[in-house]
Amino acid sequence: MVDVTGSTQNDLAVEARRGNSQNGDVLVAEFQLTGRGRLGRSFIAPTRSALLFSLFIRPHREGGDWGWLPLLAGQAVVAAIESQCKADVACRLKWPNDILMGEMKVAGLLAERVETPEGPGVIIGIGINVDASEEELPISTATSLKLQGCSAFEREDLLITILENVAHYLQRWEANDGNLISEYENVSVTIGRRIRIELPGGVMKESIAKGVAPSGALILTNGELVTVGDIVHLQ
Repeated sequence: MVDVTGSTQNDLAVEARRGNSQNGDVLVAEFQLTGRGRLGRSFIAPTRSALLFSLFIRPHREGGDWGWLPLLAGQAVVAAIESQCKADVACRLKWPNDILMGEMKVAGLLAERVETPEGPGVIIGIGINVDASEEELPISTATSLKLQGCSAFEREDLLITILENVAHYLQRWEANDGNLISEYENVSVTIGRRIRIELPGGVMKESIAKGVAPSGALILTNGELVTVGDIVHLQ
């Protein structure tokens, strides 16, 4: 653990590229100066108000299947929050990498491939708003575990539970457990919803999310697969 760093994601990537990272290495920070999320967005949280960490793994499956890893990590976070924090509002997943309580974002994650001397690996970065007040949150659609009534737990316990869950889901995924898809869909607030997809280049389309593919792609009504883009839930 470090008190302050630029980005746990960047720090772990540097070490991995140098050949200094082992499968399962974790870096935790109390504050990030240049934390980032998906699509290059910045991620800032007041010191000690969030759980911020990155995890290095070497998946034992072909690289073409790695699109499921951010979904797997999301499943691990949801299960951990549900077990550690008994809130009135359920914790659910918004495809591909947001964790919501109600319609408010409480956590996000980022999975990135990294090349190392021993072969490719993946770094998964996770940020969870734990103790932030309304005034401290970066956007109006964000929330924290504290604001949702979850305060009777330690961040260290939440971290340990998430890491244990990641190991559990990763083992099942590497064993090609087909039940992971239905389990993901059961905790998703995207599946079955009418959505607007904001694709790279400013292209937008509306559809209904029908499910997720083994690759982690979102399946639309017409069978089309979406692998990138921002999702907006429509009423």
